[in-house]
Amino acid sequence: MQIVASTPQKIGIGTRGSPLALAQAHEVRDRLIAAHGSDAVDIEIHVISVVGDRVQDRSLSEIGGKGLFTEEIEAQLSSGDIDIAVHSSKDMPTKLPDGLALIAFLEREDPRDAFISHSVKNILEMPEGAVLGTSSLRRQALALRARPDLKTVGFRGNVQTRLKKLSDGVADATLLASAGLRRLGMIDIAADLIDMSIFPPAPGQGAICVEGRIGDQRVLDLIEPLRHQPTEIALVCERTFLATLDGSCRTPIAAYATIDGDHISFNGTILRPDGTEAYDIKMEGRIGEAAEIGMRAGAQLRATAGDDFFKDWQ
Repeated sequence: MQIVASTPQKIGIGTRGSPLALAQAHEVRDRLIAAHGSDAVDIEIHVISVVGDRVQDRSLSEIGGKGLFTEEIEAQLSSGDIDIAVHSSKDMPTKLPDGLALIAFLEREDPRDAFISHSVKNILEMPEGAVLGTSSLRRQALALRARPDLKTVGFRGNVQTRLKKLSDGVADATLLASAGLRRLGMIDIAADLIDMSIFPPAPGQGAICVEGRIGDQRVLDLIEPLRHQPTEIALVCERTFLATLDGSCRTPIAAYATIDGDHISFNGTILRPDGTEAYDIKMEGRIGEAAEIGMRAGAQLRATAGDDFFKDWQ
């Protein structure tokens, strides 16, 4: 739907201040302009400081999880200081503040993880006992599942910060989302894009989401052209799976759903943080069952793994 107005519609976009977050906010801005015309919308990007960016000396699992990247932005969204917030979907908690909702998902980029090293081409070529830098428990667990001899070290910060740590010799290799590197025009630094059968992605990885206020029809109408339905259906499945397992940054969970016409295929994985034990599940069905499939998959893995498995997640 194209918005026709005598005066431009004002839209305040809230975002984190990292180069990747800004690239994502600018992508949403550009798509809004393309959908409605530069004369129809007046867009301002607001950079908002969040705890997850300010605290860099501890892992997310230690300081609180996914909400650390969203709370301050959501406070301004709830108050009306901004009209929408732009996030990486994989950073979003499954429970949002009252009155807020994810109102659009842009078409998903490559969901794979990129392996980056100055010395080897892939994770299997890393020397025995080499050091992998990552702050993600999922990446840590998957890496140790494939290579239990590796050592891991915390690697917090934006893409540029992590690459500097790699260059400084803090680790022999690191892992970053392919989608983020592509949005920054940096995919050429990837030594390998890891096959998802070995390294399944985080729920929502590769997809930009837009958060807004429930019932704000003006904004909903403006955002409508940005919605990519197949991505939205896939992420409903993945996020329901995550919610069923009570997932956060404290938990190693991978999930990926694909859409083919009216058919959905889902793959999910849960792991111990040290990679010594993992459970995988596959389910298929109709797209109208996306949420139910995610819930059933999560419940089945929880029952299969047993309560003791989840003690490492506390």
